[in-house]
Amino acid sequence: MVTYIIRRLIWGVVMLAIVSMITFAIFFLVPRLAGATSESLASRYVGRTATAEQVTLAAEKLGFNDPLIVQYGRFAKGIVAGADYDYGPGVERCPAPCLGYSFLTRLPVWPDLLNRIPVTMSLAAGAAIIWLLSGVGTGVISALRRGSFFDRAAMSVALAGVSLPIFFTGIVSLVLFSYGRPLAITAPGGSYTPINENPAMWAYSLILPWITLAFLYAAGYARLTRSGMLETMNEDYIRTARAKGLPERVVVVKHGLRGALTPIVTIFGLDVGLLMGGAVLTESTFSLPGLGKYSIDAIVNQDLPKVMGVVLVTAFFVVLANLLVDLLYAVVDPRVRLS
Repeated sequence: MVTYIIRRLIWGVVMLAIVSMITFAIFFLVPRLAGATSESLASRYVGRTATAEQVTLAAEKLGFNDPLIVQYGRFAKGIVAGADYDYGPGVERCPAPCLGYSFLTRLPVWPDLLNRIPVTMSLAAGAAIIWLLSGVGTGVISALRRGSFFDRAAMSVALAGVSLPIFFTGIVSLVLFSYGRPLAITAPGGSYTPINENPAMWAYSLILPWITLAFLYAAGYARLTRSGMLETMNEDYIRTARAKGLPERVVVVKHGLRGALTPIVTIFGLDVGLLMGGAVLTESTFSLPGLGKYSIDAIVNQDLPKVMGVVLVTAFFVVLANLLVDLLYAVVDPRVRLS
């Protein structure tokens, strides 16, 4: 078990290194292949109002005239050991892990990300609990009552949940439950209270985003659970468990659901990992100051270092989620052995 975890951690570090190479290539190599110059790359760092002389000077100071391998080495070294950025009037230190330095705000990217990660984690964690419990529970009941009114109604709602985009359901939810009368029972958009300041207000400000985001994902989990349960409940070991006289609850939960959870755990890990990198549409719809809205604002302002920082943080969460999923396989499915 310990050996397996160490091996997976090593592969996780290797994967993050590969992601950093791909990220660097997307932002620096691909534009070069498309005909971009050092000045055009530097213009994405200094904003839209910079003069031609400022752009040329920035390209020189940022080292965009150096070979790409040297630029990537400087980029990777900054993540591990920090970096110094010469923006003209002075030199700014970006401590490790330096995921970039914004020349528009004259601040390192990492502290901004640290301030916004709790918002995104709060949104993703709360929504994940809701969609996992409601989606899996609905799928199990639908499978056990196949063809019933509940089954048809639940799958119809699930189809609507998968089909409706988050910006539509989010706006409708805000109109009905935040700004409408007499149903104004939830916090309006843009409301967020840190959990360490007031846990009750923290939950109150996020309950509508949680439900809206969970509605999108719960629909898919309900359909996936229903399909898995219909398959596992017809297996020979289920009939054997019933023949032994086990209670139906034990047969369904311990044998049927456990066998159907493997694909759900896989998808759940990927979904949560991606959401930890920013629920872009949800955060934009509800004006939550998380990583998703942060990345959107960075794209609008052409602040490239912030975009790269969000990409790297998202990659870290996805790799971490995959590691946890691999470990959960042995818990969910007894046929899986870690070695």
